[in-house]
Amino acid sequence: MQNNFEFVPKHYAAREHEKMVDVLMDPNGVGPAIHYYMIRGGIEQKNITVWEPGTISGEYIKTYGHYHVGQLDETYNILFGEGIALLQKLSVDENGEMIADSVSEFKAIVTKIGEEIYMPPSYGHLLVNTGHTYFVTADTSPVNFDEKNPVSFPGHADYEPVKKMRGFAYYVVEHDGKPALKKNPLYKEILNEDLGGLPIIN
Repeated sequence: MQNNFEFVPKHYAAREHEKMVDVLMDPNGVGPAIHYYMIRGGIEQKNITVWEPGTISGEYIKTYGHYHVGQLDETYNILFGEGIALLQKLSVDENGEMIADSVSEFKAIVTKIGEEIYMPPSYGHLLVNTGHTYFVTADTSPVNFDEKNPVSFPGHADYEPVKKMRGFAYYVVEHDGKPALKKNPLYKEILNEDLGGLPIIN
């Protein structure tokens, strides 16, 4: 077997608390030093993500969230733990540009171990750890290790619309010991939504 170890130092990245502040429900909330860990292998080896358990001012620990550049899709396999996937597609203007505060479709999916979650092109997505243990997934997103920061902020992912709106249209929060949704007030409208049976709280 001929292995190329050239990019091994680039395979791993961690998302620190200070990098997540921009998208938290409460940017002043106290959280772990690292929210989640990423090992990038690309389409062949898959990418592994591991979330810490817990909440920050009531919001469950989540990934930053992003939209794909171009017509890229990907599939997530749920390997361990309990979580929720959030998918949203933004409305577009007459020039085909995304409107940051208008969601044409929003979907929440309560995950189960062994399931596959498909992220279609044009849909932003993030995943949330709602359990008491690590939450672990494998995904099929490509990786270009020649990029400056291929693991933490890959070039195929657009994080700016999420940062601008301080997260997705809903936050996943703990309510009476169970997951619930809380609307992000920065969004002007959500035209269609499938909340996956989760309650909404004020």
